[in-house]
Amino acid sequence: METSSMLDSDTADRVNDLIRINIDSAKGFRAAAEVVNDVGLRTRFEQYAAQRDSNAHELRQFVAGSGEEPEDSGSAGGAVHRWWMDLRSKATGGDAGVVLSEAERGEDAIKHTYEKAMVDVAGTAVSDVLQRQYTEVKRGHDTIRDLRDAVKGNGG
Repeated sequence: METSSMLDSDTADRVNDLIRINIDSAKGFRAAAEVVNDVGLRTRFEQYAAQRDSNAHELRQFVAGSGEEPEDSGSAGGAVHRWWMDLRSKATGGDAGVVLSEAERGEDAIKHTYEKAMVDVAGTAVSDVLQRQYTEVKRGHDTIRDLRDAVKGNGG
């Protein structure tokens, strides 16, 4: 039974999915920061990485507090995406447009994972936290998308 501080097993599983994708996102933003030539983008990527680390940490508290084992690593799919971003960015010399396109793909994935989880765990102890985190994730997604479009519009 789920209470205000304890999650049932199914809810903990959904939250663990979010922990995993936040870890993937943080690692992806760090990888992007390492390869992009634009200092402003590098700083922004590092800020998003820290935000995603914070999200994962906060969600781990809910899972651990429920007696379940919280995730502590990302997914294989996230690792493949980082590898692909690294390969593409090296081939293009750290081009901001390429890095932003790959970052936006990752942002699509985390946004959709939050949207599904919020439906799956609506009305649970973690719903308000997910809504707040989703708002931050959506803002990041939209910013990355807009930056990507601006770079494309400038011939990048």
